[in-house]
Amino acid sequence: MRQVSVNPQIFTDNRQRFVKKMKAGSIAIFNSNDELPTNGDALHPFRQNSDLYWLTGILQEDTMLVLFPDNPDKKFREVLVLVRPNEIKEKWDGRRHRKAEATELSGISTIVWLDSLDGILQPMIHLAENIYLNTNENDRKANLVPVRDYRFASEMRARYPLHHYERSARIMKELRAVKSKLEVEVIQQAIDITEKTFRRLLKFIRPGVWEHEIEAEIYHEFIRNRSSGPAYGSIIASGDRARTLHYVSNNQQCLDGEMILMDFGADYGGYAADLTRTIPVNGKFSKRQKEVYNACLDLHNYSKTILKPGITMVDYHDKVGDEATVQFLKIGLISKADVKNEDPENRAYRKYLYHGISHHLGIDVHDLGTRTNPVQAGMVFTIEPGIYIEEEQMGVRIENNVWITKTGNTDLMKNIPIKVEEIEKSMK
Repeated sequence: MRQVSVNPQIFTDNRQRFVKKMKAGSIAIFNSNDELPTNGDALHPFRQNSDLYWLTGILQEDTMLVLFPDNPDKKFREVLVLVRPNEIKEKWDGRRHRKAEATELSGISTIVWLDSLDGILQPMIHLAENIYLNTNENDRKANLVPVRDYRFASEMRARYPLHHYERSARIMKELRAVKSKLEVEVIQQAIDITEKTFRRLLKFIRPGVWEHEIEAEIYHEFIRNRSSGPAYGSIIASGDRARTLHYVSNNQQCLDGEMILMDFGADYGGYAADLTRTIPVNGKFSKRQKEVYNACLDLHNYSKTILKPGITMVDYHDKVGDEATVQFLKIGLISKADVKNEDPENRAYRKYLYHGISHHLGIDVHDLGTRTNPVQAGMVFTIEPGIYIEEEQMGVRIENNVWITKTGNTDLMKNIPIKVEEIEKSMK
């Protein structure tokens, strides 16, 4: 099996954290994602519901978790529901979990088959006062498709109209933002694979190579290190294409004298890494490229010094904006007059840096977490300032992943080449 299983204590601890937040007399139900069709009889590769994975470690479709901590029958306080293995289906689609295997992966001892669920679930619901149901409340979500969570919520409300309903997503947003030490260890493994991949690329890239060839090298190194693959669509953008933030065409040739922006990260054990580096295609930064790159690196390092427990993301981005103004003045992108006359709602530096500097990282590359409450110890963030200059057909972004601790932050990518001299030496 390419996809590795991780320490099941992660999921046991996560369930305990969630249960402590539930109201007394409550039951919580989590569903797996749908299997989504492409065309004809084909399906998209299955991606597990992130909340369900965070609680169980199960990547299989047609899975459900039921948590009922006040159930008089202790055996049914945690129930993992799986599709019953079927000989015919397994001949076509492969093996499904047996009960012992699912217990080993999740730490849950009570496993029931999906086709026998109704006779077990209904009596449990009748004992409960509140029902926690889950939906996707990621602030970046824009999904009009009635996926399983929303269909299930409608069915439950129709079937049990007199219960009180609660939103699991409010608890999940709070809990998933703060990573345990065991979770960070898995993220570090994803980062270590990403580091190996970047070092491979430093030896591979040269004038004339194509962006898609670089992407193929990334995929190769991920898979050979037992990653399940990219945590998100890799961005391989040379030349002026680096100014397109989510450029994923990856179909152009990399030319001598250009820089290439690469934003990629491995998925390992269900957790994501997220690295960005911008390097010269020919292995040597020009004087101007080096000037812009070092300004971006200075901004990156400054951001790292202030992203600490207690700061809000609003204050953090304001302070980074102040430093960006200093750096952009220094390299001639803006003038003192631009700063003096800037619109407070659209500051002068925003012409050359038009995205946020950090986001939560975890099971999802844009992981759950509040944008308004102060930063807490245990959170994992990206730090990714950029400089995008239309007049010079140039884009630079530098991104590392940091773990917030009580005394500051730990750079989980500290071993990955980042300085001009390190990059040039590795590309010789």
